[in-house]
Amino acid sequence: MQFEMSSLMPVLPEIFILSAACVVLVVDLFLKEERRVVSYGMAQISLLLAVLVTLFTATGERQILFDGSVVRDAMSDVLKIAVYLISAGAFLYAKDYLRDRDIFKGEFYVLGLFAVLGMMVMISANSFLTIYLGLELLALSLYALVAFNRDSVQGSEAAMKYFVLGALASGMLLYGISMVYGATGSIEFGAVSQALANSGVDKRVLVFGLVFVVIGMAFKFGAVPFHMWVPDVYHGAPTAVTLFIGSTPKIAAFALAMRMLVDGLGVLHADWQGMLVILAVLSMGVGNLVAIAQANIKRMLAYSTISHVGFILLGILAGTGKGYTAAMFYSIVYAAMALGGFGIVMLLSRKGFEAERLDDYKGLNERSPWFAGMMLLLMFSMAGVPPTVGFFAKMFVLEAVVSVDMTWLALVGVFFSIIGAFYYLRIVKLMYFDKPVDETPLSAGLDTQVVLSVNGLAMLVLGLFPAGLLSICAAAVG
Repeated sequence: MQFEMSSLMPVLPEIFILSAACVVLVVDLFLKEERRVVSYGMAQISLLLAVLVTLFTATGERQILFDGSVVRDAMSDVLKIAVYLISAGAFLYAKDYLRDRDIFKGEFYVLGLFAVLGMMVMISANSFLTIYLGLELLALSLYALVAFNRDSVQGSEAAMKYFVLGALASGMLLYGISMVYGATGSIEFGAVSQALANSGVDKRVLVFGLVFVVIGMAFKFGAVPFHMWVPDVYHGAPTAVTLFIGSTPKIAAFALAMRMLVDGLGVLHADWQGMLVILAVLSMGVGNLVAIAQANIKRMLAYSTISHVGFILLGILAGTGKGYTAAMFYSIVYAAMALGGFGIVMLLSRKGFEAERLDDYKGLNERSPWFAGMMLLLMFSMAGVPPTVGFFAKMFVLEAVVSVDMTWLALVGVFFSIIGAFYYLRIVKLMYFDKPVDETPLSAGLDTQVVLSVNGLAMLVLGLFPAGLLSICAAAVG
């Protein structure tokens, strides 16, 4: 079977990242311990070149390849570029942290690149099989990363929990896919959607399959009641890995929901909308209420992630272009907020010390006024305080829900946002109004300090000028 080069052009970004991961893996074998920075540099260059490859091969038109298994469209291009940039930030913040703990190994970056590849496959999937392949590639990479510090008992326990629950969720997703296939006779989203439009399909089998598909998706998002793994994994994994898991996979999870529920099962919107309403309300409620009780910042941010997932689901369940745009905007902005939040946690950590307790943030303003300011912007953005971008992300999602006459749901969202503001503002209070417990000066490379500053300031700049990113998202979804 002969492929012309032109038919491979749309999947060139995936081929490029796969090749890069393999090259880093092989080169790393021949590097001495002190030269490991070469693997890091190659991984970073690969991600930045992938941005150029994606832009260079973008046509703006929707292209379907490999007998309907893969799709390349504007949404996939925007989401992939967001994944590359946020992963590059995660790799950068991780460098000093890994080095201090003697786990600065090339495998971290190889697994990271394979996780990025898994996310790219999910983002470009046009059939249930492709989406499952991408999902498993991402999941297997993350399981290994969570257990990356072999001396950590907590890390191994977290990886084990994640693996067992992840396998269960994958099984449920596959079970749902098999039912959808049984009812429609296809696993390609376009064909499934067409089959559903015909009235001869057995609805009972389909809705039963849909329930399992939604359960599999909710687990990947970390939505309540399938959130049990999130706080344990965030807490147990090395902070460098928590940073990676807490940011980019949310963008891939949004793509997963869009491809499966909207492209494939869009005709069943009335059925899955009710399921997402339950998941969204529970996620916002449990996430915000339980986060208040946390004394560990990684666990607090884990529950905060769960509440943000509720907001992303609000945009998707609206079932309109406006809703999908708002959800896409929210998932990209949330990934950037999580990147910065965990970046500050790693900035405060050092060899033999993890800045995990809330008390470790007391008096940060006296130790480093600039980074206390960055953390302030990130916390305000997560809480949804204007004029940060988090406020607009929440507002766009709530506006989309109101426009489909679900005002009560928007009010629930606002109510839980107000509760959620408490634990974000508590960090600000500790940083600015309490005396420092630890006077040690912050030590981080210039590159980390510059990118963290850009990351923090982006929350304000994107908040003052949200129209640029919003119009990109609107064009991509449209």
